Amino acid sequence: MQPERITYVEHAADVMAHAVRLHASDKGFVLVTSIDIKGGAARELGSIAVVDPNGEMFGYMSNGCIDRDIQLRAMQMVGSDHARVMRYGEGSSSFDLKLPCGGALELLLDPSPDMDAIERAYRDLQNRTASTLCFAVPDRPEPICFEYTPKPRLCLAGRGAVFRATAQVAATAGFEVALYSPEAEDLEALADVPSVEAILLTSPSAVPDLKMDSYCGFLTLFHDHDWEPMLLAAAVKTDARFIGSLGSRKTHAIRLETLKAMGVDPAQLDRLRGPIGLVPSLRSAPFIGISSIAELVDAFPRTIFVKDI
Repeated sequence: MQPERITYVEHAADVMAHAVRLHASDKGFVLVTSIDIKGGAARELGSIAVVDPNGEMFGYMSNGCIDRDIQLRAMQMVGSDHARVMRYGEGSSSFDLKLPCGGALELLLDPSPDMDAIERAYRDLQNRTASTLCFAVPDRPEPICFEYTPKPRLCLAGRGAVFRATAQVAATAGFEVALYSPEAEDLEALADVPSVEAILLTSPSAVPDLKMDSYCGFLTLFHDHDWEPMLLAAAVKTDARFIGSLGSRKTHAIRLETLKAMGVDPAQLDRLRGPIGLVPSLRSAPFIGISSIAELVDAFPRTIFVKDI
């Protein structure tokens, strides 16, 4: 029996959600975890995936070179009680399965993972809190533990083509997206973009509650900058990891002076990046969106950390 498709998802929270769904439906699965990497690799150490009895894989471990073999081996283990370690690349017994990038990848395949721990970790991530999962590895005296951080979130305030394009790029890149715009048409145009909230701004002084943690970024994407001051004054008081605004250098200097005149602490103003984007002077809305998201990604840390116990 050939395994079914691979659903390529990046974030551990999405894989955990799928594991919780399978468990709630009394469907067995194998949890696959990357526990050792030598050399290059397509995924981070600690990345997870699940394989169901039909071999369907939710998440991935490579860029296609070994995932099919993982699916085949995992689907044979569904219903078992014993975990096993698989090694690919250097030092592996599977001589016909090479890693094109060289090095080695070691995976833990567990058909009976600790669902209480997975459900707890998933709840933590949904509540925007980092969480740790520990994995018992056969023939190792100590478990290996990884800390998983919540999905990155981007709060976008703006209007027009750049606002729409940036929202679409951010969602494609895996950010949770919150949308704030004075244009109902813009919010309607982005109805197909999954968003944690979409709020119609009614006046420049009516600022929504910006509940932003250290896993959030905030961008203002207005050409008419009257909408920015109150939003930015509120944003710099949050724990947002990145705060930036669209516009020229001259516009940014005026923006800073406006906020200073409003009484915003100069130390908080140092957090404001502008003009945003890794590539200057772009005239294409999608390119501006890509350039802005690239700068934002650079400000975010890795999503998985090895933890000592």
